[in-house]
Amino acid sequence: MPPTSIGVDLREEGVVVEYLDGRTTLYRGVPESAEGSVTAGPGKETHVLVTDPTETEGVMTYVNDYKTDDEILEESGVGRVIVEDGDRDEVFPGVIVGRDGQRNEVVADPEVAGGRVFVFVEDGWTEGSYEIVEGPEDGLDAHR
Repeated sequence: MPPTSIGVDLREEGVVVEYLDGRTTLYRGVPESAEGSVTAGPGKETHVLVTDPTETEGVMTYVNDYKTDDEILEESGVGRVIVEDGDRDEVFPGVIVGRDGQRNEVVADPEVAGGRVFVFVEDGWTEGSYEIVEGPEDGLDAHR
């Protein structure tokens, strides 16, 4: 399911996303800087947000989300991608998601993506916010 452009507000307390249906979500905290990739632990939800150059809009995709109803995704503007173990998919230019066992991996190069790349990893107890600030040392082609 492809995403649609949604509102983004970068604040001191975190990243606010405004969905098409008017709801907002705050991903708390200043995102940790990551170089090249972010790997989520087993059982963690993985959300990828790529902003436009103005950092006021972006596109968000849920990786391997089986819980959210299709209608909710359509109304919110969020996309979804399902990747099987060992597979990879380029969800946006410069942003590749993959699956290794029960772990989701996001590999990105912000220069190719044309904006900032955020990865939010959460479950019922914890949340983590990351920003991929540099492409992978071995280049994106090594991860396609």
